[in-house]
Amino acid sequence: MPTAAPALTLAPSPEIPRRVPIALDARSYDILIGRGLLDDPASYEGLPRSALAAIVSNTTVAPLYAERLAAQLQGRHRRIETVVLPDGEDHKDWATMNRIFDALLAAQGDRKTVIYALGGGVVGDMSGFAAACYMRGVPFVQVPTTLLAQVDSSVGGKTAVNHPLGKNMIGAFYQPLRVLADLATLDTLPDREIRAGLAEVIKYGPIADADFFDWIERNLDALLARDPAALAHAVQRSCEIKAWVVSQDERESGLRAILNYGHTFGHAIEAGLGFGVWLHGEAVGCGMVLAAELSARLGLLDAGAAARIVRLIERAGLPVIAPVLGGAEDWLAHMRVDKKAEGGEIRFVLIDGLGRACMRPAPDALVTEVIAARSDPAVDAAARAAQPA
Repeated sequence: MPTAAPALTLAPSPEIPRRVPIALDARSYDILIGRGLLDDPASYEGLPRSALAAIVSNTTVAPLYAERLAAQLQGRHRRIETVVLPDGEDHKDWATMNRIFDALLAAQGDRKTVIYALGGGVVGDMSGFAAACYMRGVPFVQVPTTLLAQVDSSVGGKTAVNHPLGKNMIGAFYQPLRVLADLATLDTLPDREIRAGLAEVIKYGPIADADFFDWIERNLDALLARDPAALAHAVQRSCEIKAWVVSQDERESGLRAILNYGHTFGHAIEAGLGFGVWLHGEAVGCGMVLAAELSARLGLLDAGAAARIVRLIERAGLPVIAPVLGGAEDWLAHMRVDKKAEGGEIRFVLIDGLGRACMRPAPDALVTEVIAARSDPAVDAAARAAQPA
């Protein structure tokens, strides 16, 4: 299957805000990218009006941005409810989802109620899933406030909650009406969140755009320093690639699976350590290292290219040594419940030369060799010791 993204200019777009369309069979929508979108009335033009709007956020983001979003919605909705969820991947579960449903029912939300997802990937995933389920489907808008959400999780309509046995195993494909990626919200992110978001930026190079990979290598220091022009281009190009993939395969029947590069290993790390111990982007970054090593051992990727991937991930401040978890069998057990597995056979997104991805199984023995070569029990101990008591 073709996996190289169409050639698009690497020059910054002159359009402000930058607009990336997603063209789907049933409906298309725009990703708007720029600084100040949250406070710009034009960002909301064309969105539906309703009796009720629900802003779903979390304890970290709501104090920063919920009132500002509500101020822009005042003229569009008669009532605005703000639902504040606990922050963190460990709260991405049914109990937290029910807080959204409880608020919607208490406010007598109807089928025209609009949900605004204000936050990172956890808020976006749960808000979208709630929107897909409530009254069998109400409209929602993504307002991502983390780099990871702006370049990945807010785009494409994947929504879900976690199960103790696997990440994002319960969910739905449900597209937003619009994505508003206000780059100014990245100013308040901790450095750790910026690095975690860069994992999802980096992945687009190996899977679809070797030129973009080169650009990230040259501009990584600027991205880490939050240079506005560099961040704007990284978000735009990431969204262009994801929009191109999603427009061809909305429900992940084939091509879209390449967007999960590093995620089979990464999700195993998250589930094995406990959700929230490592950030999603940290686990994916390490997962990309393991997948690059596996690609090289299978003869798909030359050693030099694999080393470039590992070096870039390490420069971004992401982990390149994995935890041991409970050993090889625990790793394999977690990966067998990955959504790309078929009949218990683990299928990996692998790199077939920089800029191209493929999906295929690999022998368990080879997978365990890669894990053993790239894991250290000290990582497990350090990760858990860093968690609050």
